[in-house]
Amino acid sequence: MKQKTELPPERSTARRELGGTAASYVLAIATFTLFAVFVVLRQRQPFDLSTIEPYRNAIAAGFGRTIWVSLVALVASTTLGFFFYLLSTSRVRYFRAFTDVFTEIIYGTPLLVMIMIMAFVIGPAFGTTNRAAMGFVGLIVYITPYMTNIFRSAIASISGEQYLAMDLFGFTPYQRYRYIIVPQVVRILMPPLMNNFSLIIKGSALLNVLSYRELFYEVSLMTNNTFRFVEGFLLMWGLYLVITIPLSQMTKWIDRRWGL
Repeated sequence: MKQKTELPPERSTARRELGGTAASYVLAIATFTLFAVFVVLRQRQPFDLSTIEPYRNAIAAGFGRTIWVSLVALVASTTLGFFFYLLSTSRVRYFRAFTDVFTEIIYGTPLLVMIMIMAFVIGPAFGTTNRAAMGFVGLIVYITPYMTNIFRSAIASISGEQYLAMDLFGFTPYQRYRYIIVPQVVRILMPPLMNNFSLIIKGSALLNVLSYRELFYEVSLMTNNTFRFVEGFLLMWGLYLVITIPLSQMTKWIDRRWGL
């Protein structure tokens, strides 16, 4: 007769904790789901997603524009953020002062105000009346200081002892960045970069005030025509969560995978 093998105490405890955590998350998700059902059932009109059908293509197009705008803003703000990081480390005092003043101005400005200033004040001063494009530039500019701080924190994580070791072993500049600096910076950079990407996606909804046909604009147009606010705004909420929740989970996975 085969004897039943018992798990080590620490593994058994870990399994119980994992099961308890999973059950807690299932219960939490069920709570929010029931709350959403309660809210829907309490509406005066019956819930009917078929009313959205005529606007399906427009909403899908707005969803695609939201993703496209967010990706471009992520790349542009990351590039600009690295450029401002280089300015902040320059030996020229004016460049460092310029970066500090720019950062304080952006930190003290709401995103909506930055978008409106770009579209209605700065854009016309440079001879452009494309308000949607200038609002998009405002989104990029707003995120740039946050990207700069990410680079500053990531690069500052490399200790002076590591630079001394690189000098001791005669590393070339390429070898320094290829084998020491870049791998460590990327590991630290990824989680906050994903968080900023989520911030960009949520901030892109403000472009609707400039009549840019992103997700929020298309859903608002549908609800204004049909008065199906519950269906429209719940759908829009769900579509934003479809983007942002995977990003949040990816950030947590990177934290666990790379031991940050």
